[in-house]
Amino acid sequence: MTPPPTGAAGIFESCRLKGPARRFSSSALTGRRAQAVGLSLVELLVGVAIGLFIVAVGMTLLTGNLRESRALIVENRLMQDLRTASDLIARDLRRAGYWQGAAAGVWQRGASGVQPNPYSAIAPAAGASDALSFRFSRGAGSTGTVDNSEQFGFRLRAGAVEMMLGNGNWQAVTDTGTLLVSGFSLTPAVQERSLSPYCSTPCGASGSDCPRQQVRSVALTMTARAVADTSVVRTVRHNVRLRNDSVNGACPA
Repeated sequence: MTPPPTGAAGIFESCRLKGPARRFSSSALTGRRAQAVGLSLVELLVGVAIGLFIVAVGMTLLTGNLRESRALIVENRLMQDLRTASDLIARDLRRAGYWQGAAAGVWQRGASGVQPNPYSAIAPAAGASDALSFRFSRGAGSTGTVDNSEQFGFRLRAGAVEMMLGNGNWQAVTDTGTLLVSGFSLTPAVQERSLSPYCSTPCGASGSDCPRQQVRSVALTMTARAVADTSVVRTVRHNVRLRNDSVNGACPA
């Protein structure tokens, strides 16, 4: 039997842990090290950089979507305003030449002529222009004489389309705070149809003395740009058929 060590060796040997006590000490040390493990400074900086990159990409996409949404709203509003103005102009142009006594202007077989319509004139009668005047009868008490309240028209002035309500009374149709009209064109057109087959007496060779029906129309073109974004420019075109045709000439006696 080996005797127990004496001196310093004995003291060291007696301090050594054996068995379960040694295993417990090793597992406790390993757990402390696992709990102490974390991110290094480099890893932390990389994570922050990736997060900032994601935020920057998201902000760029959001800004782009907002810009496109705003441009779409401006374009839609401009087109809506142009269409509203063109519809208003077309509605009044269709009434040009309306006459309470239109029955007196209807041509009939064997008639020597018809009474001229005092409201049929439009000016200018031909050629493109940025202004147009016309007339139509208002009210049941119309006498057949054109008065100031029965004169109408449209014109372009200082970036706005104006409407004449009575002689010399102009009112803006478009709002210069929303859009600026840079182009406004009204072009009258006339198509004549001969009524000579309805005459009991044949017309001359030239046909100039035969009754003729005039079918009139006005081509409307309007261009404007948005005040909120001057790069947004739109154009609307409208061909307006005047409902009140005029008849000129008469059958030979």
